[in-house]
Amino acid sequence: MTVPRQRQASSLAAPAARPVEHHTAGRFILRTLFWSGLALAVLPWWLGTRAGSIETSADVLQAAGRVTGLIAGYLLLTQVILMSRLGFLERWIGARHLGLWHRELGGSVLVMILAHGALITVGYAYADSKSATSELGVLLSQYDDMVTAFIAAGMLVCIGLLSIRRLRRALPYELWYFLHLTSYLALLLGFAHQFSDGQELYKPGLGRTAWIGFYVVTIAAVVLGRIVGPLWLNLRHRLRVADVVAEGPNMVSIYITGARLHDLDAKAGQFFRWRFLGRGLWWQAHPFSLSAAPNGRWLRLTVKTVGDHTQRLRAMRPGTRIFVEGPWGDFTAARRIKQRALLIAAGSGIGPIRALLEELPPGAIVIYRASAVHDLHLRHELEQLSELRHAQLWFVVGDRRAPGPRRLFTPAGLRDLVPDVTERDVYLCGPDGLIQQSLAVLRRLRVPRRQVHLDPFEF
Repeated sequence: MTVPRQRQASSLAAPAARPVEHHTAGRFILRTLFWSGLALAVLPWWLGTRAGSIETSADVLQAAGRVTGLIAGYLLLTQVILMSRLGFLERWIGARHLGLWHRELGGSVLVMILAHGALITVGYAYADSKSATSELGVLLSQYDDMVTAFIAAGMLVCIGLLSIRRLRRALPYELWYFLHLTSYLALLLGFAHQFSDGQELYKPGLGRTAWIGFYVVTIAAVVLGRIVGPLWLNLRHRLRVADVVAEGPNMVSIYITGARLHDLDAKAGQFFRWRFLGRGLWWQAHPFSLSAAPNGRWLRLTVKTVGDHTQRLRAMRPGTRIFVEGPWGDFTAARRIKQRALLIAAGSGIGPIRALLEELPPGAIVIYRASAVHDLHLRHELEQLSELRHAQLWFVVGDRRAPGPRRLFTPAGLRDLVPDVTERDVYLCGPDGLIQQSLAVLRRLRVPRRQVHLDPFEF
């Protein structure tokens, strides 16, 4: 069934903020820097290759192997920088685009690593008139740092395969996250090989200096974004659990207090990675979005208790210390380009949607999808907020095969609820099935992709 919830405001809502433009200039600059850096990365090979020196098949294979090796190394460093969590990069480019570029480069890194290993091995085998397996044995036994390089390549291939969406979903989040972090170890293992075995980099010169510069910039980005930033954040704000409130049989809200929360640069819709320093909890950190807009006094997250870790959150005591990383994400009101918004949520996705409703201009429409009425968490808060914000609130309740829910995910059904859908920003947060169905309907309605905002948790 589809239940409308629309009330007149009992008080004046805040005036609408002016929409801001997307950071297209920042993305253009980053692309320019990327291609310039790639050219600089390959330049040592170009300068070191004499005209007419590539004559035989072995020469061609070895040259291709060296170029693919340089490209693979550069792409890997770029991936690490994209996910370094530098605040200015997220503000400049947008978290979603950083995540997309990181994933898109992942396939290229995998191809280049495999091509580099295969081309170099076969190229040397041709030159030495040996089989590829015999040449591989020579490389591993007689070349410095080659064993660690092969280990690094194997690790990166495994990480790349485990990042395929279907395989990633089959793994527990904490295991997948830990495995992904091993890419830093792979980067270090492959470092020495580049400079001891790489024909273009083992001699002092411009190429070697440029590549050392690439590594210095990458390490600095990781240290600042992943270590210094979080340490400063936690020393400054000293977050603790204030209260744990059951929102239903499988949902819990955690209220958090700390120092100087009015200075915390967080927005509704963003997420942190939360590490609760209690018994049985401290060794895991999970991404959870804020379920209420930051107010300078407390923070709140609302969590669906579906696993061992989240079940333990119910028993947390007030005063439990917290170590956080963030805030991250651009699933915020500041990213909209239209005056009004449509928000579609299901499950735990209602948390960030409820927070967003506080910061969006009046006139939003909220569609809350649930299997049963008792699954409508934060219902009373949503009703009060929709009244205050002059918003329409629709509860779409029932089995997915029921007429109401089934009609919602059709162009006619969504347009009935939201006649001006093409003139709104659309915020989607919930299970993957809801997201994919919504995206399909929005495409058929010709809602521009730049008006659609998703809430992906990345690393």
